[in-house]
Amino acid sequence: MTNESIWVYIQLNQDKIEPTSLQLLTKAKQIAEDKPVWAILLEPTTLTAEATIQQYGPDNILRLRDDRFAAATDEELADALEQVVTQYNPNSFLFPATTAGRSLAPRLQAKLQTGLTADCLDLAFDGDTLVQVKPTYGDNIMCDIICPDRRPQMATVRPNIFKAVRVPNSQTEVVSATFTFHPETTMTILNTTRLISQTASLSDAQTVIALGRGANQPKTIELARQLAAKMGGVVGVTRPLTDDPQFTHDQQIGQSGQTVAPDLLINLGISGAVQYTVGIQNANRIVSVNTDATAPIFADSDYGYVGDATEFLEGLLAQVK
Repeated sequence: MTNESIWVYIQLNQDKIEPTSLQLLTKAKQIAEDKPVWAILLEPTTLTAEATIQQYGPDNILRLRDDRFAAATDEELADALEQVVTQYNPNSFLFPATTAGRSLAPRLQAKLQTGLTADCLDLAFDGDTLVQVKPTYGDNIMCDIICPDRRPQMATVRPNIFKAVRVPNSQTEVVSATFTFHPETTMTILNTTRLISQTASLSDAQTVIALGRGANQPKTIELARQLAAKMGGVVGVTRPLTDDPQFTHDQQIGQSGQTVAPDLLINLGISGAVQYTVGIQNANRIVSVNTDATAPIFADSDYGYVGDATEFLEGLLAQVK
């Protein structure tokens, strides 16, 4: 029989907790009503991530410990998760829409023969049914997806859609899971190397310089890169600029790209279509530059400058030390 618990997968990037997992704990608590929220942690015995997880208020941490998790394949992780899902029968199971989460979640979904919605932008409950919101039709509309007949209801959620909020004096119970580690016979991980990707740096950056169609000139792009280097930031782009070979989809901000949450976001030559602005809602301070005083981007900005992006960058670079 299915219980009403909401599970959140705690992704470990070597010895660090993936921030999206903590963001999902906060969101799960917000929509849970009276449903208990469980953090699902697979870790080697050399790590103790429980103390950090507890700060974000889950009702329980289900801990699976085995030293082989330090170099486990996605198939081995999925096998362990299948065992505990079968034991506890949760209502829903949420995963970060990271490279690791997008690989692990469908493997588990296939084992459980349930539904999985990828790259969600919002979540809500209608009774015990998880409503999973994601873009479709070229990102022009948002659709609600449900899985009425199978449990757990599974979803991956994009990074930085929600904010992780600590819960003071959280009373979290740590439960040790019973499972058997089944080594995969067809694959062995020999070693791991931390990958520095544009996706990771963009979603985690504290300063982002974003370029739109109106800033797609070689001089402007070069100045934007200089400014990002001086300020310790990164360059992101709107969807049209991903057609330029010097940019990749990993650098795209917006509904079909990355969601950013920097302390400072500078928009250059961006009109402000909703497909872009949905990806910047969690930015703390937004400065926008556009030659069109009526550009919609100014409605989402804290500060605006009506003028040429190249001249703006030249002036700002002269001031930044």
